[in-house]
Amino acid sequence: MIITINDRPCEARIGERLLDAAQHNKCHIGYICGGNGICQSCFVYVREGKGTLSAPNNIEKAFISEKLFQEGGRLACQSVIVKEGPLSVLSRAEHLRRIVLGLNIPGFVTYARTIGYNVTNKLPEGAGNLFERVKKGQMNPGDSLSKIGNGLVQASLLLSNTFMETFPFLQYPGSLLAEGVKGTVKGAADAVCSISGGHLHLPGTTCSCSSASETKAIESVKISVK
Repeated sequence: MIITINDRPCEARIGERLLDAAQHNKCHIGYICGGNGICQSCFVYVREGKGTLSAPNNIEKAFISEKLFQEGGRLACQSVIVKEGPLSVLSRAEHLRRIVLGLNIPGFVTYARTIGYNVTNKLPEGAGNLFERVKKGQMNPGDSLSKIGNGLVQASLLLSNTFMETFPFLQYPGSLLAEGVKGTVKGAADAVCSISGGHLHLPGTTCSCSSASETKAIESVKISVK
């Protein structure tokens, strides 16, 4: 079946978690804790198709307030696709990115207020849920820390690979900086070439004198056809 994650069509299967579907399709939904239901970085807003997902479990109920449930909030690591049907979700990170890029101040205030309310009201219950799972042997602290470390590495790689896409308004300053660096390197290459009388060249660079020589050499070649 085809579902939509952050407005991107993704292949998914019944019985698969939303988080797994996102990873298979290289579509970003956070997973810092490795899908253990700890960090909430995989929080998504279900915009369509709530009925295609499994009912919220005890882990989700411990971390997500009723207000966020009403807004379609779910944890992708705990939400399993249980039946066919239209399904569209938006990750919390993508939701916030759109608010910031759209300079939506009222939207940001509402977002901050909602998240603050959720943290204030659900932190004790969430902490209790974690303690209970560790106590019952349902979660290994050492394994969880390892997954968190791996998740942080993956998140860093994703950020570095998608930074310009995430913040398109930085592309122009970035290109200016790149052109400035190129100009500086070329200037240094020209200076070395000029001072040495054309005998020395910076490795991996092309200076003006060498370009001119190549041009003259090309111009001096004549082809005669008899």
